[in-house]
Amino acid sequence: MSQLEQIIEQTEGKSDNPEQSGLRKVALVMFGLLLLTYTLMAADRYLVSMLGTDIRTALGLSLPQMGALTTMFTLGIGIAGLPAGALIARYSRKAVLLAGVVLFSTATLLFTQASGFASMFVFIVMQGIGMSFLATSMFALSASYFASSRVAAVGLVNVCFGLGSFLGPWSIGNLRDSSGRWETPMLVFGLVGIVLAVAIAVVVRQWFSEAQHAAHHNKDTGGSDSLINHNTMILTVLSALYGITVYGFLGLYPTFMVDIVHFTHAQVGGVMKFFGLGSLTAFFGGMLGDRFPAKVVLTSSSLVLVVLGFFLYLPGLSMGMYKLMALIFGVFGAAIVYTNLAGSHIKALRRSLASKGSSMFVSSVYGGAALGGFTMGELVSHRGWEFAGHIQISLLSLIAVILTFWLRPDEMSR
Repeated sequence: MSQLEQIIEQTEGKSDNPEQSGLRKVALVMFGLLLLTYTLMAADRYLVSMLGTDIRTALGLSLPQMGALTTMFTLGIGIAGLPAGALIARYSRKAVLLAGVVLFSTATLLFTQASGFASMFVFIVMQGIGMSFLATSMFALSASYFASSRVAAVGLVNVCFGLGSFLGPWSIGNLRDSSGRWETPMLVFGLVGIVLAVAIAVVVRQWFSEAQHAAHHNKDTGGSDSLINHNTMILTVLSALYGITVYGFLGLYPTFMVDIVHFTHAQVGGVMKFFGLGSLTAFFGGMLGDRFPAKVVLTSSSLVLVVLGFFLYLPGLSMGMYKLMALIFGVFGAAIVYTNLAGSHIKALRRSLASKGSSMFVSSVYGGAALGGFTMGELVSHRGWEFAGHIQISLLSLIAVILTFWLRPDEMSR
Protein backbone atom coordinates (compact mmCIF):
# COMPACT_ATOMS: atom_id res chain seq x y z
CA MET A 1 0.00 0.00 0.00
CA SER A 2 1.36 3.43 -0.93
CA GLN A 3 2.00 6.18 1.63
CA LEU A 4 -0.87 8.19 0.11
CA GLU A 5 -3.28 5.25 0.39
CA GLN A 6 -2.25 4.73 4.03
CA ILE A 7 -3.04 8.33 4.90
CA ILE A 8 -6.40 8.26 3.07
CA GLU A 9 -7.36 5.05 4.87
CA GLN A 10 -6.39 6.50 8.25
CA THR A 11 -8.52 9.56 7.50
CA GLU A 12 -11.64 7.92 6.05
CA GLY A 13 -11.38 4.48 7.57
CA LYS A 14 -11.22 1.18 5.72
CA SER A 15 -14.42 0.37 3.91
CA ASP A 16 -15.67 -2.26 1.46
CA ASN A 17 -18.38 0.12 0.22
CA PRO A 18 -17.86 0.33 -3.58
CA GLU A 19 -18.96 3.97 -3.74
CA GLN A 20 -16.61 5.06 -0.97
CA SER A 21 -13.81 2.98 -2.46
CA GLY A 22 -14.37 4.66 -5.82
CA LEU A 23 -14.24 8.13 -4.30
CA ARG A 24 -11.03 7.19 -2.54
CA LYS A 25 -9.43 6.24 -5.86
CA VAL A 26 -10.61 9.48 -7.46
CA ALA A 27 -9.18 11.44 -4.51
CA LEU A 28 -5.89 9.59 -4.94
CA VAL A 29 -5.73 10.56 -8.63
CA MET A 30 -6.52 14.21 -7.93
CA PHE A 31 -4.04 14.48 -5.08
CA GLY A 32 -1.47 12.70 -7.23
CA LEU A 33 -1.86 15.37 -9.92
CA LEU A 34 -1.43 18.10 -7.32
CA LEU A 35 1.65 16.35 -5.92
CA LEU A 36 3.11 16.16 -9.44
CA THR A 37 2.60 19.92 -9.78
CA TYR A 38 4.24 20.49 -6.41
CA THR A 39 7.18 18.40 -7.62
CA LEU A 40 7.55 20.68 -10.64
CA MET A 41 7.46 23.72 -8.37
CA ALA A 42 10.25 22.26 -6.23
CA ALA A 43 12.34 21.54 -9.33
CA ASP A 44 11.59 25.00 -10.75
CA ARG A 45 13.19 26.76 -7.80
CA TYR A 46 16.60 25.31 -8.70
CA LEU A 47 16.72 27.00 -12.11
CA VAL A 48 18.37 30.23 -11.01
CA SER A 49 20.89 28.65 -8.62
CA MET A 50 21.87 25.85 -11.02
CA LEU A 51 22.28 28.35 -13.89
CA GLY A 52 23.77 31.06 -11.67
CA THR A 53 27.16 31.19 -13.38
CA ASP A 54 25.54 31.56 -16.83
CA ILE A 55 23.02 34.16 -15.65
CA ARG A 56 25.70 36.12 -13.82
CA THR A 57 27.80 36.28 -17.00
CA ALA A 58 24.87 37.08 -19.30
CA LEU A 59 23.50 39.89 -17.11
CA GLY A 60 26.84 41.21 -15.77
CA LEU A 61 26.07 40.63 -12.08
CA SER A 62 28.29 40.62 -8.99
CA LEU A 63 28.42 37.58 -6.68
CA PRO A 64 26.24 39.23 -3.97
CA GLN A 65 23.70 40.25 -6.65
CA MET A 66 23.64 36.72 -8.04
CA GLY A 67 23.40 35.32 -4.52
CA ALA A 68 20.40 37.56 -3.85
CA LEU A 69 18.67 36.41 -7.03
CA THR A 70 19.19 32.72 -6.28
CA THR A 71 16.90 32.94 -3.25
CA MET A 72 14.80 36.01 -4.08
CA PHE A 73 11.85 33.84 -5.11
CA THR A 74 11.47 33.24 -1.39
CA LEU A 75 10.73 36.94 -0.90
CA GLY A 76 7.69 36.49 -3.12
CA ILE A 77 6.73 33.37 -1.16
CA GLY A 78 7.09 35.22 2.14
CA ILE A 79 5.15 38.26 0.98
CA ALA A 80 2.28 36.21 -0.41
CA GLY A 81 1.97 33.61 2.36
CA LEU A 82 -0.57 35.39 4.59
CA PRO A 83 -2.49 36.94 1.65
CA ALA A 84 -2.75 33.44 0.16
CA GLY A 85 -4.43 32.22 3.36
CA ALA A 86 -6.88 35.13 3.18
CA LEU A 87 -7.63 34.42 -0.49
CA ILE A 88 -8.30 30.76 0.28
CA ALA A 89 -10.80 31.79 2.96
CA ARG A 90 -12.56 34.15 0.54
CA TYR A 91 -12.47 32.13 -2.67
CA SER A 92 -11.25 28.51 -2.79
CA ARG A 93 -8.11 26.45 -2.48
CA LYS A 94 -8.44 25.34 -6.09
CA ALA A 95 -8.66 28.90 -7.41
CA VAL A 96 -5.63 30.05 -5.40
CA LEU A 97 -3.70 26.92 -6.33
CA LEU A 98 -4.40 27.42 -10.05
CA ALA A 99 -3.40 31.07 -9.87
CA GLY A 100 -0.16 29.99 -8.24
CA VAL A 101 0.76 27.45 -10.93
CA VAL A 102 0.05 29.93 -13.74
CA LEU A 103 2.04 32.68 -12.01
CA PHE A 104 5.22 30.72 -11.31
CA SER A 105 5.17 29.04 -14.73
CA THR A 106 4.72 32.36 -16.55
CA ALA A 107 7.52 33.90 -14.49
CA THR A 108 9.77 30.98 -15.41
CA LEU A 109 9.19 31.66 -19.10
CA LEU A 110 9.91 35.37 -18.56
CA PHE A 111 13.32 34.61 -17.01
CA THR A 112 14.65 34.24 -20.55
CA GLN A 113 13.64 37.86 -21.31
CA ALA A 114 15.46 39.47 -18.37
CA SER A 115 17.85 42.27 -19.32
CA GLY A 116 19.49 42.95 -15.96
CA PHE A 117 19.26 42.64 -12.18
CA ALA A 118 16.03 44.68 -11.86
CA SER A 119 13.97 42.77 -14.42
CA MET A 120 15.24 39.39 -13.18
CA PHE A 121 14.40 40.48 -9.63
CA VAL A 122 10.79 41.25 -10.62
CA PHE A 123 10.34 37.95 -12.45
CA ILE A 124 11.81 35.92 -9.59
CA VAL A 125 9.56 37.60 -6.99
CA MET A 126 6.61 36.88 -9.30
CA GLN A 127 7.70 33.24 -9.39
CA GLY A 128 7.79 33.20 -5.59
CA ILE A 129 4.28 34.63 -5.25
CA GLY A 130 2.97 31.84 -7.46
CA MET A 131 4.85 29.25 -5.43
CA SER A 132 3.40 30.70 -2.23
CA PHE A 133 -0.15 30.36 -3.53
CA LEU A 134 0.50 26.73 -4.46
CA ALA A 135 2.35 25.79 -1.25
CA THR A 136 -0.18 27.42 1.09
CA SER A 137 -3.07 25.74 -0.73
CA MET A 138 -1.37 22.34 -0.62
CA PHE A 139 -0.55 22.52 3.10
CA ALA A 140 -4.08 23.69 3.97
CA LEU A 141 -5.70 21.01 1.78
CA SER A 142 -3.53 18.24 3.21
CA ALA A 143 -4.10 19.27 6.83
CA SER A 144 -7.87 19.45 6.31
CA TYR A 145 -8.60 16.40 4.14
CA PHE A 146 -6.11 14.19 6.02
CA ALA A 147 -6.84 15.65 9.46
CA SER A 148 -6.05 12.54 11.50
CA SER A 149 -2.49 12.40 10.11
CA ARG A 150 -1.73 16.08 9.64
CA VAL A 151 2.06 16.11 9.96
CA ALA A 152 2.45 12.89 7.96
CA ALA A 153 0.27 14.37 5.20
CA VAL A 154 2.38 17.52 5.16
CA GLY A 155 5.38 15.22 5.07
CA LEU A 156 3.98 13.50 1.99
CA VAL A 157 3.67 16.89 0.27
CA ASN A 158 7.25 17.58 1.28
CA VAL A 159 8.30 14.24 -0.27
CA CYS A 160 7.42 15.89 -3.57
CA PHE A 161 9.68 18.79 -2.64
CA GLY A 162 12.37 16.15 -2.26
CA LEU A 163 11.47 14.51 -5.56
CA GLY A 164 11.65 17.90 -7.29
CA SER A 165 14.94 18.62 -5.53
CA PHE A 166 16.24 15.28 -6.79
CA LEU A 167 15.04 15.57 -10.39
CA GLY A 168 15.40 19.35 -10.77
CA PRO A 169 19.19 19.80 -10.56
CA TRP A 170 19.75 16.65 -12.62
CA SER A 171 17.35 17.66 -15.41
CA ILE A 172 18.48 21.31 -15.40
CA GLY A 173 22.15 20.35 -15.62
CA ASN A 174 21.56 17.90 -18.45
CA LEU A 175 19.24 20.21 -20.40
CA ARG A 176 21.80 22.99 -20.08
CA ASP A 177 24.77 20.89 -21.16
CA SER A 178 22.98 19.06 -23.98
CA SER A 179 21.46 22.21 -25.51
CA GLY A 180 24.35 24.57 -24.77
CA ARG A 181 21.84 27.27 -23.76
CA TRP A 182 20.89 28.32 -20.23
CA GLU A 183 17.44 29.40 -21.44
CA THR A 184 16.38 25.87 -22.49
CA PRO A 185 15.58 24.46 -19.01
CA MET A 186 13.50 27.57 -18.23
CA LEU A 187 11.40 27.21 -21.37
CA VAL A 188 10.80 23.50 -20.74
CA PHE A 189 9.80 23.96 -17.10
CA GLY A 190 7.52 26.92 -17.84
CA LEU A 191 5.62 25.12 -20.60
CA VAL A 192 5.15 21.97 -18.48
CA GLY A 193 3.69 24.14 -15.70
CA ILE A 194 1.09 25.65 -18.04
CA VAL A 195 0.05 22.15 -19.19
CA LEU A 196 -0.35 21.01 -15.57
CA ALA A 197 -2.47 24.09 -14.75
CA VAL A 198 -4.89 23.13 -17.53
CA ALA A 199 -5.00 19.54 -16.22
CA ILE A 200 -5.80 20.70 -12.67
CA ALA A 201 -8.58 22.96 -13.91
CA VAL A 202 -10.19 19.99 -15.67
CA VAL A 203 -9.52 17.12 -13.25
CA VAL A 204 -9.59 18.43 -9.65
CA ARG A 205 -13.09 18.72 -8.14
CA GLN A 206 -14.28 21.13 -5.46
CA TRP A 207 -15.48 18.34 -3.13
CA PHE A 208 -11.84 17.28 -2.77
CA SER A 209 -9.97 20.58 -2.81
CA GLU A 210 -12.40 22.31 -0.41
CA ALA A 211 -12.99 19.31 1.88
CA GLN A 212 -13.74 20.19 5.50
CA HIS A 213 -15.48 17.05 6.74
CA ALA A 214 -12.34 15.29 7.89
CA ALA A 215 -11.32 18.20 10.06
CA HIS A 216 -14.80 18.49 11.60
CA HIS A 217 -14.83 14.81 12.57
CA ASN A 218 -11.96 15.47 14.93
CA LYS A 219 -12.67 17.39 18.10
CA ASP A 220 -11.15 20.90 17.95
CA THR A 221 -9.13 20.52 21.16
CA GLY A 222 -6.05 22.49 22.14
CA GLY A 223 -4.18 25.06 20.15
CA SER A 224 -4.61 28.81 20.02
CA ASP A 225 -7.49 30.58 18.30
CA SER A 226 -5.16 33.40 17.20
CA LEU A 227 -1.81 33.74 15.42
CA ILE A 228 -0.65 35.89 18.34
CA ASN A 229 0.43 33.14 20.72
CA HIS A 230 3.65 31.92 22.34
CA ASN A 231 4.27 28.85 20.17
CA THR A 232 3.55 30.57 16.86
CA MET A 233 5.91 33.43 17.71
CA ILE A 234 8.75 31.02 18.58
CA LEU A 235 8.03 28.91 15.50
CA THR A 236 8.04 32.00 13.29
CA VAL A 237 11.57 32.88 14.42
CA LEU A 238 12.68 29.24 14.03
CA SER A 239 11.22 29.10 10.53
CA ALA A 240 12.94 32.33 9.50
CA LEU A 241 16.29 31.03 10.79
CA TYR A 242 15.76 27.77 8.92
CA GLY A 243 14.95 29.70 5.75
CA ILE A 244 18.16 31.72 5.94
CA THR A 245 20.19 28.57 6.65
CA VAL A 246 18.90 26.15 4.04
CA TYR A 247 18.46 28.66 1.24
CA GLY A 248 21.91 30.08 1.79
CA PHE A 249 23.07 26.54 1.03
CA LEU A 250 20.70 25.91 -1.89
CA GLY A 251 21.29 29.33 -3.42
CA LEU A 252 25.08 29.33 -3.74
CA TYR A 253 26.29 25.77 -3.18
CA PRO A 254 26.15 25.12 -6.96
CA THR A 255 28.29 28.25 -7.47
CA PHE A 256 30.78 26.97 -4.89
CA MET A 257 31.08 23.67 -6.74
CA VAL A 258 31.46 25.32 -10.17
CA ASP A 259 33.87 28.12 -9.15
CA ILE A 260 35.89 26.42 -6.40
CA VAL A 261 35.62 22.66 -6.97
CA HIS A 262 35.42 23.11 -10.78
CA PHE A 263 32.56 20.68 -11.38
CA THR A 264 30.54 20.81 -14.61
CA HIS A 265 26.84 21.72 -14.47
CA ALA A 266 25.92 18.06 -14.92
CA GLN A 267 28.24 17.06 -12.05
CA VAL A 268 26.75 19.76 -9.83
CA GLY A 269 23.30 18.42 -10.66
CA GLY A 270 24.56 14.99 -9.67
CA VAL A 271 25.55 16.31 -6.24
CA MET A 272 22.48 18.49 -5.60
CA LYS A 273 20.06 15.69 -6.45
CA PHE A 274 21.26 13.95 -3.28
CA PHE A 275 19.78 16.82 -1.27
CA GLY A 276 16.52 15.96 -3.01
CA LEU A 277 17.04 12.27 -2.29
CA GLY A 278 17.31 13.08 1.39
CA SER A 279 14.17 15.19 1.18
CA LEU A 280 12.27 12.14 -0.05
CA THR A 281 12.27 10.85 3.53
CA ALA A 282 9.94 13.71 4.54
CA PHE A 283 6.97 11.36 5.02
CA PHE A 284 8.91 9.55 7.74
CA GLY A 285 10.04 12.90 9.11
CA GLY A 286 6.35 13.77 9.42
CA MET A 287 5.64 10.48 11.19
CA LEU A 288 8.31 11.42 13.76
CA GLY A 289 6.43 14.67 14.36
CA ASP A 290 3.16 12.79 14.93
CA ARG A 291 4.77 10.39 17.42
CA PHE A 292 7.41 12.40 19.30
CA PRO A 293 7.57 15.91 20.86
CA ALA A 294 8.54 18.71 18.48
CA LYS A 295 11.34 19.75 20.86
CA VAL A 296 13.09 16.40 20.53
CA VAL A 297 12.70 16.12 16.75
CA LEU A 298 13.70 19.71 15.94
CA THR A 299 16.59 19.89 18.41
CA SER A 300 18.29 16.64 17.39
CA SER A 301 17.99 17.41 13.66
CA SER A 302 19.25 20.98 14.04
CA LEU A 303 22.31 19.72 15.92
CA VAL A 304 23.21 17.63 12.88
CA LEU A 305 23.13 20.81 10.77
CA VAL A 306 25.41 22.54 13.29
CA VAL A 307 28.08 19.91 12.68
CA LEU A 308 27.49 19.76 8.93
CA GLY A 309 28.20 23.47 8.49
CA PHE A 310 31.87 22.91 9.37
CA PHE A 311 32.44 20.53 6.44
CA LEU A 312 30.18 21.61 3.56
CA TYR A 313 32.50 24.21 2.08
CA LEU A 314 35.83 22.43 2.39
CA PRO A 315 37.51 22.32 -1.04
CA GLY A 316 39.29 19.27 -2.43
CA LEU A 317 36.91 16.60 -1.13
CA SER A 318 35.75 13.69 -3.26
CA MET A 319 32.49 13.88 -5.21
CA GLY A 320 31.18 11.08 -3.02
CA MET A 321 31.74 13.18 0.10
CA TYR A 322 29.91 16.18 -1.37
CA LYS A 323 27.02 13.87 -2.30
CA LEU A 324 26.94 12.42 1.22
CA MET A 325 26.82 15.87 2.82
CA ALA A 326 24.03 16.98 0.46
CA LEU A 327 22.12 13.81 1.39
CA ILE A 328 22.51 14.47 5.12
CA PHE A 329 21.34 18.07 4.66
CA GLY A 330 18.31 16.79 2.76
CA VAL A 331 17.35 14.25 5.42
CA PHE A 332 17.81 16.36 8.55
CA GLY A 333 17.09 19.80 7.04
CA ALA A 334 14.46 19.44 4.34
CA ALA A 335 12.83 16.19 5.45
CA ILE A 336 12.74 16.51 9.25
CA VAL A 337 13.18 20.17 10.26
CA TYR A 338 11.09 21.67 7.43
CA THR A 339 8.27 19.15 7.75
CA ASN A 340 8.03 19.45 11.52
CA LEU A 341 8.18 23.24 11.49
CA ALA A 342 5.25 23.18 9.06
CA GLY A 343 3.37 20.66 11.17
CA SER A 344 4.09 22.55 14.40
CA HIS A 345 2.75 25.80 12.92
CA ILE A 346 -0.49 23.97 12.15
CA LYS A 347 -0.60 22.29 15.58
CA ALA A 348 0.00 25.63 17.34
CA LEU A 349 -3.53 26.62 16.27
CA ARG A 350 -6.89 24.91 16.52
CA ARG A 351 -7.56 22.26 13.87
CA SER A 352 -10.09 24.50 12.15
CA LEU A 353 -7.40 27.16 11.58
CA ALA A 354 -5.07 24.97 9.50
CA SER A 355 -4.93 27.46 6.62
CA LYS A 356 -3.74 30.24 8.95
CA GLY A 357 -1.04 28.00 10.39
CA SER A 358 0.20 26.95 6.96
CA SER A 359 0.22 30.52 5.65
CA MET A 360 2.22 31.74 8.68
CA PHE A 361 4.73 28.94 8.14
CA VAL A 362 5.11 29.80 4.46
CA SER A 363 5.53 33.52 5.17
CA SER A 364 8.09 33.05 7.94
CA VAL A 365 10.28 30.36 6.41
CA TYR A 366 10.43 32.00 3.01
CA GLY A 367 10.65 35.52 4.40
CA GLY A 368 13.87 34.41 6.07
CA ALA A 369 14.95 32.49 2.99
CA ALA A 370 14.86 35.69 0.92
CA LEU A 371 17.96 36.80 2.84
CA GLY A 372 19.74 33.46 2.51
CA GLY A 373 21.49 33.89 -0.83
CA PHE A 374 22.40 37.54 -0.26
CA THR A 375 23.88 37.03 3.20
CA MET A 376 25.81 33.97 2.03
CA GLY A 377 27.14 35.98 -0.91
CA GLU A 378 28.22 38.83 1.39
CA LEU A 379 29.92 36.47 3.85
CA VAL A 380 31.74 34.70 1.03
CA SER A 381 32.85 37.99 -0.54
CA HIS A 382 34.33 39.25 2.72
CA ARG A 383 35.57 36.13 4.55
CA GLY A 384 35.39 33.13 2.20
CA TRP A 385 33.26 30.01 1.80
CA GLU A 386 34.30 28.14 4.96
CA PHE A 387 33.61 31.10 7.25
CA ALA A 388 30.22 31.60 5.58
CA GLY A 389 29.31 27.97 6.29
CA HIS A 390 30.33 28.29 9.94
CA ILE A 391 28.14 31.37 10.45
CA GLN A 392 25.12 30.85 8.23
CA ILE A 393 24.66 27.13 8.79
CA SER A 394 26.35 26.12 12.05
CA LEU A 395 25.75 29.23 14.17
CA LEU A 396 22.16 29.85 13.04
CA SER A 397 21.29 26.17 13.56
CA LEU A 398 22.72 26.36 17.08
CA ILE A 399 20.58 29.41 17.84
CA ALA A 400 17.57 27.43 16.57
CA VAL A 401 18.40 24.59 18.98
CA ILE A 402 18.35 27.01 21.91
CA LEU A 403 15.08 28.65 20.86
CA THR A 404 13.37 25.27 20.46
CA PHE A 405 13.47 24.76 24.24
CA TRP A 406 11.00 27.66 24.61
CA LEU A 407 8.23 25.78 22.77
CA ARG A 408 5.19 24.70 24.80
CA PRO A 409 3.93 21.38 23.34
CA ASP A 410 1.12 21.10 25.93
CA GLU A 411 -0.54 24.18 24.38
CA MET A 412 -0.69 22.68 20.87
CA SER A 413 -3.76 21.05 19.33
CA ARG A 414 -4.12 17.28 19.45
